[in-house]
Amino acid sequence: MPIVRLIHVKVDLGQTAEAEKIWKENCAPLMIRQPGCLSEQLLKCIDAPGEYISYSEWDRQEAIDRYRASDDHKQIQSHARTLQGAQAVVKRYQAVG
Repeated sequence: MPIVRLIHVKVDLGQTAEAEKIWKENCAPLMIRQPGCLSEQLLKCIDAPGEYISYSEWDRQEAIDRYRASDDHKQIQSHARTLQGAQAVVKRYQAVG
């Protein structure tokens, strides 16, 4: 059963275009090429501008662990740090039943 990894991110309203560009051009291509990453997309909150969720599905926890130890993960973190004041919370979910 896949593991869904959600990264809840809040950025300043003046940086939303930059955040979307960073995700599309830099982060998403690195994520989706990871062994075990089944899908990756960025969700934009309609009700709260500046709030996003990076939604990724993984085939197993070991794939997430391998990705988190990779140079690609470090590169993604480096891109994310260019957004001043951005806040991120990572949570994992699995379907029940």
